[in-house]
Amino acid sequence: MVDVIVVDEEHRRPIGRPVLTVAIDVHTRMVAGFYLSLDPPSASSVGLCLLHAVYGKSAWLNERGLDLDWPVAGLPQVLHCDNGAEFHSRALKAACREYGIKLQYRPPAAPRFGGHIERIIGTMMGAVHLLPGTTFSNAKFRGDYDAEGRSIFTLRELGVWLAIEVAGKYHHRIHTTLLRPPLAVWRDLQGEVDFDLPPDRMAFWTAFLPETRRRLSKDGIHLEKIRYWSDALSRDVGRGGELLVKYDPRDLSRIFVRQPGRRFVEARYRNLAHPPVTWWEWKNAKKRLYEQGRRDLNEEALFASLAQQRQIEDAAALASAAARRRVARRPPRQVPDEVPPTPLKGVSTPRPCARVTTTWSSGDDSRAAFAASSCARSCGPARPS
Repeated sequence: MVDVIVVDEEHRRPIGRPVLTVAIDVHTRMVAGFYLSLDPPSASSVGLCLLHAVYGKSAWLNERGLDLDWPVAGLPQVLHCDNGAEFHSRALKAACREYGIKLQYRPPAAPRFGGHIERIIGTMMGAVHLLPGTTFSNAKFRGDYDAEGRSIFTLRELGVWLAIEVAGKYHHRIHTTLLRPPLAVWRDLQGEVDFDLPPDRMAFWTAFLPETRRRLSKDGIHLEKIRYWSDALSRDVGRGGELLVKYDPRDLSRIFVRQPGRRFVEARYRNLAHPPVTWWEWKNAKKRLYEQGRRDLNEEALFASLAQQRQIEDAAALASAAARRRVARRPPRQVPDEVPPTPLKGVSTPRPCARVTTTWSSGDDSRAAFAASSCARSCGPARPS
């Protein structure tokens, strides 16, 4: 977790510490990519970090108003990782096999094998400890500092700050082992090494999503009591057998179904009036109905429970950081910008239902870069510290 408390977009009040997933290139020490979220570590967060690492970052930087040089791109040959559950998921192993990435796990009780990533995270956290809202590394260093009261960054703004710290500073400093800046080492290798890119960005991201198998019936695919449909699935109805289904835990409004002998197609809610929902929200809605003695769960009852749950959270958001965090984790109405916008082949829309409708250290040059970014232009003045 990052040693700083972030605030929500709507009220700009504290919601807790985010989780950071980082990928680095060991040879050059360049940060290949990162993914910042409020969700717990998972195969999906690893996949989104790799998506950021593997593809070019020009569009990502431009969208945030950042004029930075971050040239790292290309499929890794080997992925070194620790023994967290997110690195042992079936989806991650299958995706790495598909793209020719060799998984190497850190030997148990051998922390020296994680030294590269631990050092760079330590460097980044050292910079984070200078930010308003930092929690420092422990309670002793924090003392009586009011981290929540001084927090000013939203999750997106913190992501912009991290990009500046990485691509604007760290890559240009002399590395103590390399005796050169990481960016210079990378530039030297660009003419000598071929950097392969997966041809289909959407398929690459989808490969890392959690998966299950479901039967296709006349009214579509059923996943966790939700019905999904795409006209592209029509010819497969009645064929029998189970189909591989991929889903994004951050947004269950769509799933990805692999047709027999063909590629994945995207299927949406059969009832398009339903709002996007996260996996965790959906599980909580089911749990809530079970606790009320309900056993005949169906799609409509669950979405009604979800709506009631969200009303309670919205009412509590001003008073409770936990409630604000749950609200902040809700999926956006549009696909998150970490996910490729291009739909998969064969996507169709079923018959629709009607929808009712900062404080900075003196001399810190990050201030100028952040002030010029799109986040700074949109967030307004920071709360006084």
